[in-house]
Amino acid sequence: MDRVRDVSRVAHHGRDTAYHRFDRGGDGPTVCFVHGSGGNAGIWTAQARLRDRFPVVALDLSGHGESDDVATPAGPATLDAYADDVVAVAEATDADVLCGNSLGGAVALWVALERDLALDGLVLAGTGAKLTVGRELLAALATDFDRAVSLVHEPDRLFHDATPRVLERSRATMADCGRAVTERDFLTCHRFDVRDRLGEVSVPTLAVVGERDTLTPPAYHKFLADRIPNGEYAAVDDAAHLAMLETPDGFGSTVAGFLDRLG
Repeated sequence: MDRVRDVSRVAHHGRDTAYHRFDRGGDGPTVCFVHGSGGNAGIWTAQARLRDRFPVVALDLSGHGESDDVATPAGPATLDAYADDVVAVAEATDADVLCGNSLGGAVALWVALERDLALDGLVLAGTGAKLTVGRELLAALATDFDRAVSLVHEPDRLFHDATPRVLERSRATMADCGRAVTERDFLTCHRFDVRDRLGEVSVPTLAVVGERDTLTPPAYHKFLADRIPNGEYAAVDDAAHLAMLETPDGFGSTVAGFLDRLG
């Protein structure tokens, strides 16, 4: 997605993590948005519209966008590093709600389970408690990055019926992230599984999905809502995995309703 201007940085664990803050005096909870595999903070640009009511923060995970990279292998070590990024930004901005998409949802869940960060809520968008990646995509990520990018842009994967401009931006963002980091992201997703720990999530949680999403389908989100003690489920019409880009108004109103209920 497009790079976001006015970059701030927080130093932690020997690296800098970039983030972007949008605030027009909203007095609701501050929301920290976390992007998914091969993405950056620009995925959340449209959600900056919430800033009149809720301060918005969007970060670039390590190795993405404007943030320094880490030398971690795919899997738990990278998940921990990304969680460190989120905690550092949340603490620097007083964010009390995390909203993560796909890999970002896994990171948000990991923070809720493993980090001592005071949270009032979670939004888990286009994600799951287990994020198995298909063999065809894993093979393409290892040997043919252009094919991998094409695979995830097939209908009802990242998008249901996105405009050519959105598709072009999405492809360019993944290309900018590059094969090595994108493969690390997807492999980290592939090794993620907290299905037996969802009962430990202690904050209200919204599991929201594009109704056409075949990468992390509605069943994943119903499972999250059923197993998290204070969980709820919502679907966004006419969207797939990146509902916040494809139908930003529908996604934004769903998230805003949840934030209002947090009070």
